[in-house]
Amino acid sequence: MSLEERAKAAAKNIEGKAQEVAGNVTGDPEDKAEGKAKQAESEVRHGIEDVKDNIKKKID
Repeated sequence: MSLEERAKAAAKNIEGKAQEVAGNVTGDPEDKAEGKAKQAESEVRHGIEDVKDNIKKKID
């Protein structure tokens, strides 16, 4: 497990949520969409780290 990669993913998720909220407040659909995309990217990164953890457990 890469704690650094998980922290980056968490930061990306927070950034995405903030951008989505800003898009909702300002009515900017582009900001809202970009925020949602960043959140999705964060979920994928977490998933990758989960797979890495599972593989490492099976190897050990």
